[in-house]
Amino acid sequence: MPIKSPHDLPATQTLNSENIFVMTETRAVTQDIRPLQILLLNLMPTKVVTETQLARLLGNTPLQVELELMQMRGHVSKNTASEHMLKFYTTFDKVKDKYYDGMIITGAPVELMDFEEVDYWQELCEIMDWSLSHVHSTFHICWGAQAGLYHHYGIPKYTLSEKLFGVFPHTVERRSNMLLRGFDEVFMVPHSRHTSIKREHIEACPELKILASSPEAGVYAMATEGGKQVFITGHSEYDWDTLKLEYERDKSQGLPIHVPYNYFPNDDDSRQPLVSWRSHANLLYQNWLNYFVYQTTPYDLNSLAE
Repeated sequence: MPIKSPHDLPATQTLNSENIFVMTETRAVTQDIRPLQILLLNLMPTKVVTETQLARLLGNTPLQVELELMQMRGHVSKNTASEHMLKFYTTFDKVKDKYYDGMIITGAPVELMDFEEVDYWQELCEIMDWSLSHVHSTFHICWGAQAGLYHHYGIPKYTLSEKLFGVFPHTVERRSNMLLRGFDEVFMVPHSRHTSIKREHIEACPELKILASSPEAGVYAMATEGGKQVFITGHSEYDWDTLKLEYERDKSQGLPIHVPYNYFPNDDDSRQPLVSWRSHANLLYQNWLNYFVYQTTPYDLNSLAE
């Protein structure tokens, strides 16, 4: 997919080096098609890394995507240069009168806090409410999924006895759902979190359907009928070394951490990790963009308000 992004966004150079087609604004305006408008609410501390991971996946279909980056107005990023945030990120007050084909809400390193204790919780709730009338399909990731499930459906999260950390096998439960079209019977997904949700709470919610799960990692994919809201508890977008870097960080800080499950060959952390989730990560985002965004979104996005 040609993904349209600012010419000097750091992710652009990385994706070009990987032969992923990144379209300049000049080239985009010469094509007689309407690009999909995708809003990325990036709550991760490593903004540039997350931008690149998601742009890589969004840039791997024949569809043209125009990606807009958004940050929380009431929260200052401590790990990304303020110049980068000012140059490439917008805030909710500047987009609230616009409409989008799709939106992605990322995870955030605040999972051990109660939702209401997070300093931008009220702003996030306002954005999630706004998405119901201004976004055709919203894709929630990890803590973003937990936050969405709690806000929209009252589904709580709970703390695990130890960090769920590694790459786990998952099985498809609802093969008729197009989000998982083409998935193998068993597919791998990275997870890195201290909290989870309970299956019985999801099953008690008639609006939600469980699409895939893991014996070790629990429910992985959920969606409303038609895919207006999609909730993903894992990190299919992770790079090959993301878990490795998290593992080394926690070890250096003296935090309790075990070798990521099913990640290093023979659990030997001196060896390079094996990537077993990349193909399904690409398929997940391709299916979301194609079946839940492109195939069903209105040509005139203003009609979402009707």
